Amino acid sequence: MSRREAYRSAGRAAQRKRWFRLGFAAVAIVGTCVGVRYAWPPYTASAEDEEFAQAAQAPVAPSRDPNVVAVVNGEKIMRSELAAECLRHYGHEVLESLVNKELIAAHCEAQGVAVEEAEIDADVARLAARFQVPVDQWLLMLQKERDINPEQYRRDIIWPTIALRKLASEQLQVTEQELREAYETEFGPQVKVRMIGMRGKLADAQAVREQAAANPKEFGRLAREHSQDAESASANGWIQPIRLHAGDQKIEDVAFALKDGEVSEVIIVNKVQFVILLCEGRIPARQVKMEEVADRLEESIRDSKLRDEAAKLFAQLQKDAKVVNILNDEAKKQQMPGVAATINGRPVSIKALSEECLVRHGKDTLNGLVNRRIIEQTLRKNNVKVAGQDIDDEIDEAAARMVGLDKNGKPDREKWLKQVTSEPGVTVELYVRDAVWPSVAMKALCKAQVKITEADLQKAFESNYGERVSCRAILVDDLRKAQKVWQAAREKPTEENFAQLSAEHSTDASVRALNGEIPPIRKHGGRPVLEEEAFKLKKPGELSGIIQTDGKYVILYYLGRTKPDTVTLEDVRSDLYDHVYRIKLNDSMGKLFDQMQQTASVTNYLDPSRSRQPAKARAAAETATRSGTTTRK
Repeated sequence: MSRREAYRSAGRAAQRKRWFRLGFAAVAIVGTCVGVRYAWPPYTASAEDEEFAQAAQAPVAPSRDPNVVAVVNGEKIMRSELAAECLRHYGHEVLESLVNKELIAAHCEAQGVAVEEAEIDADVARLAARFQVPVDQWLLMLQKERDINPEQYRRDIIWPTIALRKLASEQLQVTEQELREAYETEFGPQVKVRMIGMRGKLADAQAVREQAAANPKEFGRLAREHSQDAESASANGWIQPIRLHAGDQKIEDVAFALKDGEVSEVIIVNKVQFVILLCEGRIPARQVKMEEVADRLEESIRDSKLRDEAAKLFAQLQKDAKVVNILNDEAKKQQMPGVAATINGRPVSIKALSEECLVRHGKDTLNGLVNRRIIEQTLRKNNVKVAGQDIDDEIDEAAARMVGLDKNGKPDREKWLKQVTSEPGVTVELYVRDAVWPSVAMKALCKAQVKITEADLQKAFESNYGERVSCRAILVDDLRKAQKVWQAAREKPTEENFAQLSAEHSTDASVRALNGEIPPIRKHGGRPVLEEEAFKLKKPGELSGIIQTDGKYVILYYLGRTKPDTVTLEDVRSDLYDHVYRIKLNDSMGKLFDQMQQTASVTNYLDPSRSRQPAKARAAAETATRSGTTTRK
């Protein structure tokens, strides 16, 4: 995360750490478990994990007042304030979570289904065993990687999964055919293919197919030029090998019928989507005995069925239940103050919802509140205020930059706010509070420090309108490998050979896929070492030395120079000034925010690892400690 993103997110917990973006829906519950079970690589405990475990188990420093969750430069943040902030950010999704969990519990009670603690223990142990780690290490990994503590894991993931499994047990039986197909998907033969995916008219797809069939060696170029699947197009049409029973049956049938080097007919996926394949060979089936993997495959199939059945069950439960969402209805809030929702007549209080939001998201939300408090204190210290007009101007500037102007020639604020709030749970209030206000505040603190010189404008002019170096590149991670590749390029200094070497050896996927083609290199583009070496090259076909930059080793093959734009500095002075000002202002804002954080004194009672002292205070404390030690001696 960049520094600017850090302070722009002040007051808002990290979106990436939301457990269930669409609430505590059945698919999300089971999906989390399946993801935990299969998505991570084999786990080995490290020294870092031991430190994390000690920190997680360390007692939280007691606050003199249990209602205080943090102290920032002597100023308290109260638990009630944090709960309100958590409710503001996560109330809607956590309420949905509570509602859905209540629906499961009620249905279990009606069906006579109970989930015992022993069953939860057994499920946790089973999942840990799948990763071949002890239970305590498994729980530690969850807390470290997913920020899910053991109690939340048992209560909000394992319990609902077991409950749904019991409720849908009759539908989770696995047939012999399903087991065989799962085995063939994972261990059966595969077809290596390139693909061109197109939308639109069938005639256009057929025309591209005719070119590919006439010259299959050009399939990669045709994919780059015509495929509308960006990921495979950038890789010259390559996609993951096609397996049995793993996708569109029509595409699988065509792929497995192709001979090596053969181009398929146009596969009509639907009225406007078409696929063309080139067979590049086959991967034989793996020699694995069914009995060795049957249990795991059966469990995987059952998990997949559980997702489907849980979704159906939830749809029926939600249809049958009478849920009144009061949190989202201002009129109902007035009628039932302090109530967030009712479930079949039973109320869910705002207080209970706020506390649940705090339990799930309090640590991250508190970190945002601390950052916001630091900014507020700095504003007061410098007697700087943020006015409503400043907020409006910032929104208009963002709207003009991101979505353009409306029919009246003004920033299209309505379109921009609609786009910003399209993400679930994001309101205009949150956008202003979490993104606009911090940005405006930091700009107000920094704008007087930003100075634009003539040299700055000249560099910007050269960067945006000056000549650039056209070349191909090879990027590798290892110096020894770079030396071998460089020698191979020098022995045969042709563009074709260099392109082939880049396709074979570049570790950057996009550079490798495009045979070393890169955008022309400009001056003052933020890569000074690379730029200096590129602009030293003069003769077409000239090879650079090995350039070390950003932890990579780069070799350039010089093709020529682009022509500078036919404009003068005076023609674009105003635009360049605005451009340079924004860059310098953003840099100044980032540096100031770093400084504000480094000099702040923070005591965090929810997460002591995030407590910090200013460098001077820390040094004084260390000096005092050393002095005290000497005295005792």
